[in-house]
Amino acid sequence: MNPVRAGIVPDLAKLSAYPYAGHSALLGKQSHPWQDVDYVLKCFGQTVRDARRAYLSFVEDGMAQGRREDLTGGGWMRNLAGWSARKGGGDPFSSDERILGDPDFVDSMLAEAEENLTRPWELGRTGFDLEKLKERVAQIYQIDGAQLFSQGRQGQRVRARDLFCIWAVRDLGFSLTELARLLGMSPPGMGYAVQRGEAIARENGYRLTG
Repeated sequence: MNPVRAGIVPDLAKLSAYPYAGHSALLGKQSHPWQDVDYVLKCFGQTVRDARRAYLSFVEDGMAQGRREDLTGGGWMRNLAGWSARKGGGDPFSSDERILGDPDFVDSMLAEAEENLTRPWELGRTGFDLEKLKERVAQIYQIDGAQLFSQGRQGQRVRARDLFCIWAVRDLGFSLTELARLLGMSPPGMGYAVQRGEAIARENGYRLTG
């Protein structure tokens, strides 16, 4: 989605032919020897045909979301002290899969999203982690924290899990891929959970702290 959101290409049809992104290869229109197409498609379906159809639907849904603030983050946030170190002149080269580019580009993204970047660092400095996040969500929904990630689609439990996901991404700085791996979910499923969680937090006025 980066070339579309940056205005380099106007729509998905042009993105399918754009040679400098992985989208065209995932749809089978181009081949990049360095791109592991099979790994990505297996996240969406058992056969190539079904996976491509599901992947394209997922990307089309993303078009309607516009700019995703939860995917805007700092190139040095995998270490919670990284943003502070960068601001103080520290080593700028810790990795974060959410932003790829030279230091000037990453700096521009950091400046644009400074509030989102400092939030995880501030919470981390006070010892706020996933366990405390789980306790906070369990408190809101009056459930046992151990039930939060147990199997089942009960409405209350699903809403609690969605709220956990948006706060883990937005406030604690986890990437969708990282959180999906920790919770045993697929990256597309995690994306939808974060989207639902954002709506839940907004509609109910829920705050992680304060």
